[in-house]
Amino acid sequence: MKPLSQVWPDEFAARYREKGYWRSETFSSFLRARAAELPEHVAVVGGEHRWTFAELEARAENIARGLLALGLKPGDRVVVQLPNIAEFLAVVFGLFRARLIPVYALPAHRIVEITHFARTAEARGYIVAASHDGFDYRTLAGEVQREVPEVTHIVVVGEGGPFTSLDALPTGDVDLPPDADPSEVAFLQISGGSTGLSKLIPRTHDDYIYSFRASAEICKLTSESVYLAALPVAHNFPMSSPGVFGALHAGSRVVLSPSPSPEVAFPLIAREGVTITGLVPPLALLWLQAAPATTHDLSSLQVLQVGGAKFLTESARRVKPVLGCTLQQVFGMAEGLVNYTRLDDEEEIIVSTQGRPISEGDEVLILDDSGHPVPEGEAGNLLTRGPYTIRAYHNNDGANARSFTPDGFYRTGDVVKRTQDGYLVVQGRATDHINRAGEKISAEEIEDHLLAHPGVFDAAVVSLPDEFLGERSCAFVIPQGEKPKAAALKAWMRTRGLADFKVPDQVVFVDAFETTAVGKVSRKELRASLRRRFLEAAEAEK
Repeated sequence: MKPLSQVWPDEFAARYREKGYWRSETFSSFLRARAAELPEHVAVVGGEHRWTFAELEARAENIARGLLALGLKPGDRVVVQLPNIAEFLAVVFGLFRARLIPVYALPAHRIVEITHFARTAEARGYIVAASHDGFDYRTLAGEVQREVPEVTHIVVVGEGGPFTSLDALPTGDVDLPPDADPSEVAFLQISGGSTGLSKLIPRTHDDYIYSFRASAEICKLTSESVYLAALPVAHNFPMSSPGVFGALHAGSRVVLSPSPSPEVAFPLIAREGVTITGLVPPLALLWLQAAPATTHDLSSLQVLQVGGAKFLTESARRVKPVLGCTLQQVFGMAEGLVNYTRLDDEEEIIVSTQGRPISEGDEVLILDDSGHPVPEGEAGNLLTRGPYTIRAYHNNDGANARSFTPDGFYRTGDVVKRTQDGYLVVQGRATDHINRAGEKISAEEIEDHLLAHPGVFDAAVVSLPDEFLGERSCAFVIPQGEKPKAAALKAWMRTRGLADFKVPDQVVFVDAFETTAVGKVSRKELRASLRRRFLEAAEAEK
């Protein structure tokens, strides 16, 4: 098993500790502290469950003992694919307490993604819900185990079927290991893959706890705050910005919504007195549309965070008049750097920028394509390093060489401008990522799947601007033989075991792609050319 690590040079690590960014906390130690300080305070509300901090800690310890008794050993990696249910938090804190390593997957992921995570992480466990949104994850678990037999332990929240139910984990007098070293890797997150499937991001206790502790301070969370997790909680945004972890660290209550739709979320806001939540722009637009007609009392809501993709200024201006709360724009990445507009910023900064970094320790460079700093106020490529920005992906030398400079700056792939006050304004992506409603999609991965279709000779996938999604995916396809129908091609893509958000939103058939005189073509240039031609044609039709 390849070791997990995330290492900062000694001089940087010493500086981050001296500055108080890293305080030698672990996930287990901070939950234990909250359980001691606020034992009867409600920590988690999800479905029928309403657990205090003391109850959450006790459940986590029981799960930790059960997983170790099942045969998992400290250091083993466990893929976690759970929806927004209370058990998500009990399970991940149980994994932390047992010194097992969660590998976070989204409910939308299917066999292609899960087997990739399991193989890359060398996972021995997989924890799923029995079903969610009509999908039976036990069937998926069986497929994963057949593809990756090293995944020897499958645990199901709910009716276990052929696998072990979470409620039926073995009990007994199992000794729990001591807390982890704070510099150890706590879990593996997934990164949007720019060239294929997602990379794995090792995050340490030190760096990640700092990011959500500081985020909670910026968001002014207290034990009286109520955070609604409306987005899938395994995403970095609802996990740590300040997310469920930042809320629990601050002693706040976490409410888990099974859906971000207004029909589901609005009653929870009214019932629980939710004070803060986070959405991606398409959902924020839905809420703005639904709020004027709702019968539910939304007056407790103080802050609506919007992140994951750029929120257009005119839409941003509507938040305060319609919802009566403060907008907070959030721009960040699972690899580290997170930017926030501050709650007391002037309205124009809030609606027109994507915030400034969490920390004075965040170093930000904005460079042209040759690696030189751009003049203040001009657009350039964003690079960053700091106390919670990683220095390497797990076991991926090629991605590490592309993504990190020799002196440790992370190339984010984002193009931004910086204002005189240090706020960033996102201009788009420098890579062939598609940012569809906050989900990062690799153009190359989708092209590879399209090329497997017998009716496809070649394909290029590009992003197109979309008022609702931010960006939508468009596949330009050169057919071979009998041209398939666009709807049939999209339906076939859904049989490939991909997350549904990766299926192209639009399919355009073309006769040929442009090539150079010697028949070569840069895929990046090709995508840019196709995008430009499409937009020019659309403009001409107006």
